[in-house]
Amino acid sequence: MSGALSHIRVLDLSRILAGPWAGQILADLGADVIKVERPSEGDDTRHWGPPFLQDAAGQHPPVAAYFLGANRNKRSIAVDMTQSEGQRLLRELAAHCDVVLENFKVGGLARYGLDYASLKAVNPRLVYCSITGFGQDGPYAARAGYDFLIQGMGGLMSLTGRPDGEQGGGPMKVGVALTDILTGLYAANAVQAALAWREKSGEGQHIDLALLDVQVACLANQAMNYLTTGVAPGRLGNAHPNIVPYQDFPTDDGYMILAVGNDGQFARFCEAAGDPALAADPRFATNQARVENRATLIPLLNKLTIRRTTAEWIRVLEAAGVPCGPINTLADVFADPQVQARGLRVELQHAALGRVPQVANPMRLSATPVEYRSAPPLLGEHTDAVLSALLGLSAADIARLRDTGVI
Repeated sequence: MSGALSHIRVLDLSRILAGPWAGQILADLGADVIKVERPSEGDDTRHWGPPFLQDAAGQHPPVAAYFLGANRNKRSIAVDMTQSEGQRLLRELAAHCDVVLENFKVGGLARYGLDYASLKAVNPRLVYCSITGFGQDGPYAARAGYDFLIQGMGGLMSLTGRPDGEQGGGPMKVGVALTDILTGLYAANAVQAALAWREKSGEGQHIDLALLDVQVACLANQAMNYLTTGVAPGRLGNAHPNIVPYQDFPTDDGYMILAVGNDGQFARFCEAAGDPALAADPRFATNQARVENRATLIPLLNKLTIRRTTAEWIRVLEAAGVPCGPINTLADVFADPQVQARGLRVELQHAALGRVPQVANPMRLSATPVEYRSAPPLLGEHTDAVLSALLGLSAADIARLRDTGVI
């Protein structure tokens, strides 16, 4: 392996999405990620379907698309950590690793001797990343945390959806488990920062990462809108709280996105729409004025945008230098020429399922590009290879462990 992290080995005890997403990022960058799963069952998301992917002959258990989305480039070992011998194996593996990822409840791994304090004693250079719903301390620390729950508690759903009183009004979650994804991104960044510090200090450390913390941090400008004014922003549907017009608009055959970022773009839009006087109107001439007079302006713009199809608007507005675009289905997304040119769909050969589709990693590194080495693994596909190579176990040792249900 020649990736930027090809010198790093990760013991991934996490499951579901936030931890595995972090592990996949590290694996894409070249790290050797060893995914630890429960014998027979594996990661819960192997069964979160439909949809499932199955081999043509139907000889292997189907695998949920959910699991396939977050576990490529990893090696899977099946170890029962509830058994003392399984715990011993994992501690010995941790001694050979640089990073541990886990997302058990606070204190949940201590009874297995797999918490940070226990593994630090085995490997003082270990970077140990704990992902929980609410963090290692505070009044909610013992609670389980799930993406949907955190989107609500962390304020995102108060900002997402149409306003109360409008048709379809009310709080709405984002269409993907965004808090989990963002937590995975933060985890991958934190791990690499800790590894960089270890290069200077020689010491590992514990990373305490909470879904709630991440969600609050990612409120971004909306959090600052509240903190600077004391007024909580409300739901605006697809509109922007600070920029107008910056939302969806009806067209003759559907909808389009209009993303006007400055007064010059607004003037060019009005010209292209056949109503240049709107841009000269003092109520709409500046962005501040447009935000203040949003309720008056948007209905006027709706009457203009309905006159052309989405494709016609995109052609006209792109020529005028006004940012705009369609609202694509996923079929549209993967048929888009820009998406295809950037290679955002890739396929990897799976040990049982044949060619497995994947969404490409968006990071483009010129010297150490992302690698697509292997499809998401079969459950326990690499158990024998990892235990023999890293721990020196013989075929007889491995057979005994399998006979006793440890692996």
